[in-house]
Amino acid sequence: MELFADIAPKTAENFRQLCTGEYRKAGLPVGYKGCQFHRVIKDFMIQAGDFLKGDGSGCTSIYGHKFEDENFIAKHTGPGLLSMANSGPNTNGCQRVLGDCLLVVRKIENVATGPNNRPKLPCIIAECGEM
Repeated sequence: MELFADIAPKTAENFRQLCTGEYRKAGLPVGYKGCQFHRVIKDFMIQAGDFLKGDGSGCTSIYGHKFEDENFIAKHTGPGLLSMANSGPNTNGCQRVLGDCLLVVRKIENVATGPNNRPKLPCIIAECGEM
C-alpha cells in the first residue's frame, strides 16, 4: 500500500502512526487496531477508522482533532487506493476509505449490511502496522 508521502506528507504520516500505534493519548496507543468497518458499499468502497465512536462520526488525528487538506493531486485511477474520508474541506482525521482492491476487501464487501450501510457482522481490523 503506497501512502504518497511525497505529495501528501501529513496525511501519510497520520495514517502510518495510526497503523503502528505510535500515536498515544494518556500513554496508550491510539489507532486502527481493533477498529471496526462501519460502512460497506458493494462495488464502491469500505470505510473504517472511526476508533472513537465506531459509527463514522468520530474524528481525531495525530495533529489534533482535524487537519487541513494537503492537495488533490492523487486520483482514483484504479483499484486498491486508500483515501481519507472527511465531512468537507479541511476536516481530515482518522477515517479511511478502501476502494476496490484485495481479496479481503471483496470478502468485507459481501457482508450483509443494514441501515447506513453498516455491516450486520463485525468486520474488524485485528492487526495493523508498518512493513
